Amino acid sequence: MDVGFLKVDGWQELSCRCQLFCVFIYVTSICSIIKMSYAYLFKYIIIGDTGVGKSCLLLQFTDKRFQPVHDLTIGVEFGARMITIDNKQIKLQIWDTAGQEAFRSITRSYYRGAAGALLVYDITRRETFNHLTQWLEDARQHSNSNMVIMLIGNKSDLESRREVKREEGEAFAREHGLIYMETSAKTAANVEEAFINTAREIYEKIQEGVFDVHNEANGIKIGPQHAPSGAGLTGNQGAAGGQGGGCC
Repeated sequence: MDVGFLKVDGWQELSCRCQLFCVFIYVTSICSIIKMSYAYLFKYIIIGDTGVGKSCLLLQFTDKRFQPVHDLTIGVEFGARMITIDNKQIKLQIWDTAGQEAFRSITRSYYRGAAGALLVYDITRRETFNHLTQWLEDARQHSNSNMVIMLIGNKSDLESRREVKREEGEAFAREHGLIYMETSAKTAANVEEAFINTAREIYEKIQEGVFDVHNEANGIKIGPQHAPSGAGLTGNQGAAGGQGGGCC
């Protein structure tokens, strides 16, 4: 009888452990979903001449690493990352485009539906700066008029090889109504700030009513955190995510 009792007790213990494990898996899954939920999704495009460091900037922002030798981008490459602005989770969906003329028609198709653009030149190569006007005209012709454009002078770590003065970049940005920053994909200097400040500008335009967030052609998508609170699990996730991640 004692043996039989111990067997039953053992099965009860095993059953309890299984139930606890299932609860743990469920809670972990919910927390993961909460982490992935977002208030808004912003679509970005990175443009500029070949070899200015567009792919390296994206890799540094999404993976926090620098790859000194990088194959030329063929067509487009994609990256994504979550950031927080005003206690709201924002998902950045970033399209890195090829700088070669042969892929320009493909690049133009990605202007449509972008809320933000990073226009990149290499401070050590004067010709990449000289081509900015052409890139900017292309961007404004094929994008929505409210797209936020950040002008980036990349490779600031190569100061000794500089061909374009910071003042020239600042002047170009002022003349064309752009935000301006110098970055280094190698050292990560200002990389984070470039992407996040662009997102902050987009977010402010949303608050001012400049962007119609219900029109995804503007490159902005409302996320599950904005679902009504009575919408079940998704609504609860949004509330938790808005408070900075809840239990996760």
